[in-house]
Amino acid sequence: MNYTLVAFVVLYLVGTLAVGVWAGTRIHNTTDFAIAGRSLPLVMVVTTTFATWFGAETVMGIPARFAQGGLGAVVEDPFGAGTCLILVGIFFAAKLYRLNLLTIGDFYRQRFGRGIEVFCSCAIILSYLGWVAAQITALGLVFSVLTNGAMSETTGMIIGTLAVLVYVVIGGFLAVAWTDFIQMIVLVVGLAIIAVFAADLAGGSDKVMALASTKELWNLFPAPGFTDIAFFIAAALTMMLGSIPQQDVFQRVMSARDEKTARNGAVIGGVSYILFAFVPMFIVLSAVVVMGDSALDMAKNDYQRLLPTFVMTKMPLVMQIIFFGALLSAIKSTSSATLLAPSTSFVENILKNLRPRMTDKQQLFAMRATIVVFAGLVLAYAIKMKGTSIYELVSTAYQVTLVGAFVPLVMGLYWKRSTTQGAIFSVAAGIAVWILFLVNAETWGKLFPGQLAGLLAALAGMVVGSLLPQKLRNRHEPAHHLAGAR
Repeated sequence: MNYTLVAFVVLYLVGTLAVGVWAGTRIHNTTDFAIAGRSLPLVMVVTTTFATWFGAETVMGIPARFAQGGLGAVVEDPFGAGTCLILVGIFFAAKLYRLNLLTIGDFYRQRFGRGIEVFCSCAIILSYLGWVAAQITALGLVFSVLTNGAMSETTGMIIGTLAVLVYVVIGGFLAVAWTDFIQMIVLVVGLAIIAVFAADLAGGSDKVMALASTKELWNLFPAPGFTDIAFFIAAALTMMLGSIPQQDVFQRVMSARDEKTARNGAVIGGVSYILFAFVPMFIVLSAVVVMGDSALDMAKNDYQRLLPTFVMTKMPLVMQIIFFGALLSAIKSTSSATLLAPSTSFVENILKNLRPRMTDKQQLFAMRATIVVFAGLVLAYAIKMKGTSIYELVSTAYQVTLVGAFVPLVMGLYWKRSTTQGAIFSVAAGIAVWILFLVNAETWGKLFPGQLAGLLAALAGMVVGSLLPQKLRNRHEPAHHLAGAR
């Protein structure tokens, strides 16, 4: 075990805890805790948006999948995920900001009533299990690699969860925003330095790019064929649209100091994420050039260890410190945001319906307590799911919001004729069809992607559920008037 490297990591963790404690002194109410008092400037909206998206899967999952299958294998993330933020900025940020809401669930209540609010909030909260579990899994892996196996992955998960939990509970979104700002600087600078050093080890960036061309890794689109194209579209849409009705995205929009900042912050954050996601891909290709077949074998069998192993075995101590600082920044920024978001939604959109007379102080306490409970549940889930790839944990998390929450959000904002009945039909149809495809994964699921079928069913449900009652009512009214005239 390299005690110097471990010491630097511990100091870094202690530093982020100190930021959380400082932020906690500035928390006075639930608005401060949940959305930083709607006060953040553009640079902090961009950094917290970028840092939240740039998580464990971006550093440890996407690059290895890219090395195996090229751009087509990572269409879901980073392309779909980054495009989600761009779409939020262009089509959703301004409209939602003007509503002055605390959570995305508040929109569903205002537009469609409490039933849709509760159901969509439950779907959103459930979707965070996989995403947060992926970050916890990565923290366990990092601590195990750092200690050369002296610390088990399970113990690393527990320590990593506690390290994030403390400053989120104390400082809320303000702590998340400030630590994201610091961690993004460490992340961008650190990975850029590692990329330059990795290229040098590989004999130059031209050799790395030549490898990508030789293996045809720049191919984005699948072979022509209905099934392949359908699954490609479904993969792209899962995070592109399924991430839009998410509380962590909404918090970043609402934390901005004005409408323009909310819009621009999301767009810039999304573009930055897509572009910078190529940096860890480049580093992994460099590892393949340097390590040869052993790197490809690791990419197939234990790809989450590929980058850490490359750095630990081929780079000097200073590069190891820089890399693990950047990696921990990526993981902690995402895990902190994804712990806070579902807890805020639970208190605001579920608990307040059960206890409507809570004071602001009671709500603030409930949010902090919920974060602790949710962290415990996610930790247990991550330990149980140990062995599942980080990329799969993240990518499957958004299917439930894609089929259950996206259509009511977009139609509620942009279609005046959408109704509560339409929203109920949409949610019911989307979830039911998606579950049917999951149950029949070996038959239907191989012919057509379940999440795309669920999305189409949700859209049909919204249109039919909204228009049919209106049409029936319009038919009934003339007959009623005619009978009255007689």
